[in-house]
Order: sequence, then structure tokens, then C-alpha cells
Amino acid sequence: MGKHAFDLSLYLVTDSTPEILGNKNICHVVEAALKGGVTIVQYRDKTSDTGELVRVGRELHKICRRFKVPLLINDRVDVALAVGCEGVHIGQDDMDYVTARKLLGPDAIIGVSAGTLEEATVACDQGADYLGIGAIYSTATKTNTKRILGPEGVGEVLRSLHGRTAHDVRAVGIGGVKLSNVGAILRGSASEIEGSKIGLDGIAIVSAIMAASDPEHAAGDFLSAIKQARVDIFRASGQLAGTYVPDEEFVGIAPEVLKAVKQAKPISHNMTNLVVQNFAANVALAVGASPIMANYGEEAADLAKLGGALVINMGTVTPEGLKNYKQALQAYNAAGRPVVLDPVGVGATSVRRAAATEILASGHVTVIKGNEGEIRAIDNLTSSSSSPSMEQQRGVDSSSTLSIQQKAALVARLAARLHTVVILTGAIDLISNGSHTIAIENGHPILGEVTGTGCVLGTTVSAVIAAFGAGEDSEEGRRKTMAAVVAGVAYFNVAAERAAEDVTVKGPGSFVPAFLDSLARVRDENARGETEWVGAVRAYRVDVSKGQ
Repeated sequence: MGKHAFDLSLYLVTDSTPEILGNKNICHVVEAALKGGVTIVQYRDKTSDTGELVRVGRELHKICRRFKVPLLINDRVDVALAVGCEGVHIGQDDMDYVTARKLLGPDAIIGVSAGTLEEATVACDQGADYLGIGAIYSTATKTNTKRILGPEGVGEVLRSLHGRTAHDVRAVGIGGVKLSNVGAILRGSASEIEGSKIGLDGIAIVSAIMAASDPEHAAGDFLSAIKQARVDIFRASGQLAGTYVPDEEFVGIAPEVLKAVKQAKPISHNMTNLVVQNFAANVALAVGASPIMANYGEEAADLAKLGGALVINMGTVTPEGLKNYKQALQAYNAAGRPVVLDPVGVGATSVRRAAATEILASGHVTVIKGNEGEIRAIDNLTSSSSSPSMEQQRGVDSSSTLSIQQKAALVARLAARLHTVVILTGAIDLISNGSHTIAIENGHPILGEVTGTGCVLGTTVSAVIAAFGAGEDSEEGRRKTMAAVVAGVAYFNVAAERAAEDVTVKGPGSFVPAFLDSLARVRDENARGETEWVGAVRAYRVDVSKGQ
């Protein structure tokens, strides 16, 4: 877990007092909250002795590591060192930042509480990784607050920091946060300065999750409210065009796309790694396609004649595998059939970058699907710049550093350059054919806890573009491909949301069968003309000019 890869969106601060925790087990509460979507955890306990803090801290760290979420310790640098967690959060009356940094080293995450502009400025100049700004409202969990800022006061601090500190710093708002006021806090503290969006990166929650009867559900509600508020902010600033309803032109024909898959049962030819082959095959069956897992390039010419689509998944790159990828790509191009390229981890090594370059030079791909790091790497590899910027990517993971507008501009630019459709996956998925760019906000955090969900999205996309007659390398062909891809991504994400809400789902292990069932259920409902699932799609037009 890289220092700068942490997500502040939903920041849980624990409270072990009987008034808040009651008789519940703190580890069970935190685990449930992580299932619901908490993105970072701060263990705060002002009363227990050091031995107990270390014991509980180690248990919490084990849980957080399973969810790939950082654990920070409040105040106690010694406890953080003993636990071996990712860092600390320090207040104005705790150990000073400079000393904490010397003890913890350069890779630790260190956040600092700030209740005034002066405190925030000092913390930023010293190098704090993020600020905890508040209190926003009065709160029973912390009574020693010096000042109540309100959303407008938080916004004033953030605006004043812009451009005047040694480095940009991220921030979470804390104090009196409830589900009912999340939107007001995020919207009220947001502003725009010279084209740059200024606002909180997340919200810190204490009692509303720790004291909840169902912490998982409470966390999920908060995450949904945060996402909704962000969309509202984007839309209000003109960064998202249109309204908060499914895009009519593309999402509107999604039922037709799914019916085509059901009727055609197209071949989904997957050239993928062994880790996800079984999952990919099951997803293909669930969406209504016919899976073939075949990595031998010699078979491709015959398979391409069966009317399906090819998925090239670079999960495992070898010289022999690269040869097979290129041979299969050329066979599907010759047959006029669509190809999906999933450049897994392309930014991680020079071998993967060279392999992706060879594949793209060998033929035309209909769809490129990847996370932010992978799409940025492909953009760099195909740029006409004589010295493109290459940033190292950690494996298949991608930490987000771009705004939604910058991501939209990236996918639109790459799609136009390569005459393809590009999917950039993330908390909000972005899809572009160069002329039109759509954001889809559906999905669930649990998808990130299951190996291969990104890969099987590629399988789903292959089914819809094969069945809908997409893939022709022309403006009309890319438009049709775009419609199919938007439908496939929306369908995949809505099915994931439905599965996550199933009472049988207790975690990633039980999610997979529920997800397969959900994909099949939506497919069959759609075939019967029951298209309510489309009403759950949250898709928007994105103004790419805002990200230039």
C-alpha cells in the first residue's frame, strides 16, 4: 500500500467509550464498516493502557490489511510503531509533526488536526499528508474543540490554503457529521479557483458508524451520500453536462443490447490468466454468452468465424503469450470481429509496456479497458510526444491522481487517437469513443475485494459488443460500440449493487455467487421486458473541455 495511494473519502474514527461502542466488539464494528465502504481507519482510544492499545491495534491492522485500507493510530506514535500500521493522526496538543516524522520515517501517513487557518498552514508547510479540519459542528464525542467552523468556514480555510502553502494537501472534515448533513458539508465547503476544484477529499465519521446497529449499512449509506454530493458539485459547476438521470441516447437502448446477448449467445473468446479463467467463464454464462478459454493463437482463425468477440487480458505476459495475442488479434481483425484489450498492469514494468506497444501495433482493438494507471500508461505509449511521461504503476492497482474532468479528457483523447472505445474504471467509470464521453457512477466497493472483477468486466463487454453487431472501425461503428459498452458496464455495476445488498452476502466470498446470480437475474428480467434495472443506472454526459 503506497503512502500516496490512500483514499480519504469515508474516514472512520473509532470510539471505544461505552456511550458510543456499547458492548460491541470494536474489531467486529470496524470490519463491518469496511465491508460497507470505509476507505481509511483511525484507531482512537484515549483511556486504555499501552498494552491494550497495541493488542487491539494489531487486530485492527490485520482486518484493515484484508481490505487494503490504511490504519492510523490517534496520537500515539509509539503504538503505531509497535503495531506496524501505516501511520498516525496527531492533534494540536499531541506530539509535533516534525518529531513524529523523524520517528515514523518518510513512508508513514501523518495527518494533522487543524481548527484554524494558521494551524492548517503550519501543518501543510511542515509536510502533513492530510488535514483533519473541524469541528464542522459541535459533537458529543469531542468536547474540547476551540471553534465551530461550519461548512463555509471549512471552505474558507481550503480556499485560503490554495497556492500559499509549500505543497497541496488533502483534507477531511470532522465534527458532528451525520448522514443528513453530508451533502451540505461537501457542497458548502466546495468552490472553484482559476479552474481548480477546491473542496474536502472526504468526511470523517465517528458515532454515526461506531454506534450504529448495522455499521456496514451505515457506512454504505455514507459512501452513497458522498458520491451523490460529488456528482451534485460537478453538475453545479458545469463539469457534468445533462441531468442526474440515465443518458437517453446510450443508456436508453441498454435493454435492447441485453436482449441481443440473450438471443445470440455470442462466443466470448478469452485469452486470460489462469487465476480468473473460471470466474470469467461463469460470468460469460451468467450474462448469456458462450465462453471459450483458449490462449493458443493457432485456434483464433477458426474461433473468429463463430461470430463472437476476443478478450486479450495481459494478466500474464510471456514471449509465447505475446505471440499468441498478436496472432489472435490479427485473426479477429481479418474476420471483422471485435476485440477487447485489458492491459493489466501495463505501467508496472518495461516488459508489459513493450508488450502492449507490440499488441497495439499488430492490429486494431475495438475496446481498451483499464484503471487510471493503465489507461494513462497506454496514453503515454501511444502519444506522439518524443518523450512521454511514464509513471510507475503498482501492479494492477491504480491510485487516482486525476479529477473526473481530467480523466474524461484522457479517455476522450485516447479514444479519438486510436479510433476505439476506452473504458477507465474506478469509483466512477468513464467511457468514451472520442466524440461522446459518459460517466457511470454505479458499482460497489466490494468489487475491489474480489480478484478478477476487472477482468470479468472485459468478458461482459465482449459479450455485448459481439451480440450488438459492434466493432466496425468507422464513426458509426464506434458509436454503436459505445452504446453496447455503456449498456454492458451499467448492467455489470447495477448487478453488483443488487448482489451486495443480498442478505446472503457476508463478504467477498459470498459475494461472488450472489453476483453471478444477480447478473443472470437481471438478464432474464430484461428478456421478459422487466427493465426496472435501467432506472437504477446513474449515467451522465461529461464535458471533456473542463479537463483540458
